[in-house]
Amino acid sequence: MEKYSYRKAHRYKKKKPICSKRFLFLGTLSLIFIGGIFYLLFLSAVFQVEKIIVSGEKKVFKEEIEVLAERRLENTVLFFKTKSIFAVDINQIKEDILQSFPQIAEAELGRDFFNAISIVVSERTAVALWCQDKECFLIDKQGVIFEEVSAEADLLKIEGKRVEPFLTLGLAVIEPEELLQIFEVRTKLIEIADISVNKAVIVSQERLDVKTIEGWEIYFNPKRDLDWQIRELALVLEKQISSEKRRTLEYVDLRFSRVYYK
Repeated sequence: MEKYSYRKAHRYKKKKPICSKRFLFLGTLSLIFIGGIFYLLFLSAVFQVEKIIVSGEKKVFKEEIEVLAERRLENTVLFFKTKSIFAVDINQIKEDILQSFPQIAEAELGRDFFNAISIVVSERTAVALWCQDKECFLIDKQGVIFEEVSAEADLLKIEGKRVEPFLTLGLAVIEPEELLQIFEVRTKLIEIADISVNKAVIVSQERLDVKTIEGWEIYFNPKRDLDWQIRELALVLEKQISSEKRRTLEYVDLRFSRVYYK
């Protein structure tokens, strides 16, 4: 009988590639680095907003703007609550300010590193009064009403077509171009005819009535040449209407090819 000898099979243990160890090491190192950056930017005290710096305000209270901005400071980043300067939505704060304060025309926001938000506001400047249904409001050059005032305020009074049943602050009630045209009429009346006015009424697109400080009115057609209309007015006052007649004058109508007056 033949004898057989059996040898146990030798098992070779596979060695892990060196590159996979390096990948694991670099991956871990990257996660630690990213986590550290995340903590520094969003969770550490270094970049947490502690101050809100407001400037440019005159009529609006600085404290009210600060309170409004404070509400938008805290945000959530990856389930963490934070007031990091990098997480603050400054565009949203700007929108809140403009919606909440009609007196403010513009707001510029910036991040003052490391822990402050700066807010520079520009308030509206009144150029006239807009009156409707016995209510009068200050209006800026953009045609936006921003403060209710007495009708006795010392500004040019403008009355126009009904814009809304109830006027709300911040509403644009007239186009800037239309408002500019009214001021051009007022300026040219002083320069060409030496006439001052204190009220303008927008009757329609083809009719603008202005009231002089002497008490009589002038009817314009804004669609026609205003320079021509004003020069015709100056000629009529010089040639046909004496100082005596002007005391009882009711109106001068310049809307047509010839001038009518009463």
